[in-house]
Amino acid sequence: MKLELRGITKRFGSLVANDHIDLVVEPGRIHALLGENGAGKSTLMNVLYGLYQADEGEILLDDAIQHFRGPGDAMAAGIGMVHQHFMLIPVFTVAENVMLGHETTKGPGMLDLNAARRHVRDVADRFGFEIDPDAVVGDLPVGVQQRVEIIKALSRDAQVLVFDEPTAVLTPQETDELMAIMRQLRDEGTAIVFITHKLREVREVADDITVIRLGKVVGQAEPTATNAELASLMVGRAVELRVHKDAPRIGEGGLKVSNLRVLTPAGAIVVDDVSFEVRPGEILAVAGVQGNGQTELVEAIVGLAPRVEGSIVLDGVELAGKSVRAILDAGVGFVPEDRNEDGLVGNFSVAENLILDRSGDAEFVRGGTIRRQTVESFAKERIAEYDIRTQGPATPAGALSGGNQQKVVIAREMSRDLRLLVAAQPTRGVDVGSIEFIHKRIVETRDAGIPVIVVSTELDEVAALADRVAVMYRGTIVGVVPGDTSREALGLMMAGATDTETAA
Repeated sequence: MKLELRGITKRFGSLVANDHIDLVVEPGRIHALLGENGAGKSTLMNVLYGLYQADEGEILLDDAIQHFRGPGDAMAAGIGMVHQHFMLIPVFTVAENVMLGHETTKGPGMLDLNAARRHVRDVADRFGFEIDPDAVVGDLPVGVQQRVEIIKALSRDAQVLVFDEPTAVLTPQETDELMAIMRQLRDEGTAIVFITHKLREVREVADDITVIRLGKVVGQAEPTATNAELASLMVGRAVELRVHKDAPRIGEGGLKVSNLRVLTPAGAIVVDDVSFEVRPGEILAVAGVQGNGQTELVEAIVGLAPRVEGSIVLDGVELAGKSVRAILDAGVGFVPEDRNEDGLVGNFSVAENLILDRSGDAEFVRGGTIRRQTVESFAKERIAEYDIRTQGPATPAGALSGGNQQKVVIAREMSRDLRLLVAAQPTRGVDVGSIEFIHKRIVETRDAGIPVIVVSTELDEVAALADRVAVMYRGTIVGVVPGDTSREALGLMMAGATDTETAA
C-alpha cells in the first residue's frame, strides 16, 4: 500500500509544528524520517495515526483520500505503529495483548483466546520468533516485548508500519534482529516509516531518507550519505560527530563503591554485590540494556534508593546513608535519566530550574528571599554559555524542546563546584546538535580532574566517551573493560557473557 502525505500543516496556536509537509512512502520501501527534537516528526506521525487532525493537507492510501477521526480509523485502513514506549499491558499474556481492542468471541461474552494464540503462532513462525502466546508480557525481555508490538500491528493487517525510535532499549544483537525483521516486512511489500536519531541505523536499513527541520522538509538523502552529511542536513550546520579527548590524566581519590546491594522496599535485590572505582580525570561508562540495575545503582549513589547496603566513598567521605541534600552538598552533580520526572519542574522558569539545587545558597537567597536580579543574571550567563534556545530566563522549562531542557539540567549541574558527576542517559531523546554539545561538556568535566560516571544504553555514546566500561546484567557487573572494546563484545556482555568469556 502506498502512503502519501500532501501539504500536511498542523498548528498549535502560533506554533507551526508541520508546515506543508509532503511525504511519499512506497510499498516495499523503508523510508527513514530524520530531524532534530522539535522538528515535527512525532506531530506528523500523530496526524497520520489519527491522534491529531491536520489543519491543512491530505492523507492518501493508494491514491484514495482518507479521513481519520482517531487511531481506530487509521488501524482499520491498514496503518500500524510500533511505539518507542510499548503499548502493552504487563499483566496480560501475549495473546491477550494481541487481541486487545479487536477481540473475537466464540459465543455471548466468551473471548476466543485460542484464535489469538493461533494468530500469534502464525506470525511468530513467519518471522522465526520464539514466543509463547501464554507468556505474561511483563516477564519477557524488552526485545521480545517489541516483537509482541509487531505482532499486534500485523494482526490488524497493517500494510503501512511506523517504527518510532524502535531501538532505544535494545542490545546491538536485538537491534540487528529488528533490522532483519524490517527488511523481511519490506520484501513482503510493507511500506515502512522508520523514525530514529541513530544515523548509523538509517544508513544501514533505509531505502529513502527525508529530513525535517523546524517543521519543514529540507531535503532528501541517499543511504550512501555520510553521517556528517545527514547530521548537517538535520541541524542546518556542520556537526562534529567525533568526541575529541586526550588520554586521561588520572588523579588520586575519587569514588570507590564496595559490595553495594540495593533492595526494593519489598526486599528484592536489584543491585547485587557491585564494586568499582572511578578516579579523578576519567570517565567510567556503565553500559547495559535498560532494566538491569543501572537506574538503581545511580539512585544509590545520589541517595535516592530506599534500601542500600555496602559502601560508597567519595574522596574518603562515606556517602551511603546520607540524604540527597548532603550528597549534593558533598559535590555530586546528577543528571537524571528522565529529565521531565526528575530533572526539571516544567512550570518553573528556566532561571528557577537553573538554581533548583542551590536555592539555599547565600548567592541566590538572602533572608529567606530570592535575589531575583542575581538569579536572572546567573541564568542569562548559563543560557549563553550552554547555548540554551529560549526566549529568556522567564520562559517555562516545559516549553523548551527536549534538547534544550537537557541543556538546562546539564548547565545547572556543571555550574556547581563538583567532585563527582553522575550522568544517566545524558543524551536520551536529544538531537545530534545537542549530543555534540553535551558530550563536549562531559569531556571538559573529566579533563578538569573530576571523576565522571556516564550511564548509557547507547553503545555509540559509550564508545565515544568511555575510558573504561562497566557492563551490568541482572544487577551485577559482568566485567570492566577498556573504552575501545568492540561493540560486538560489549553486546555479548550486555546479554550476560562475562569479560573473560568474550575475550576467549
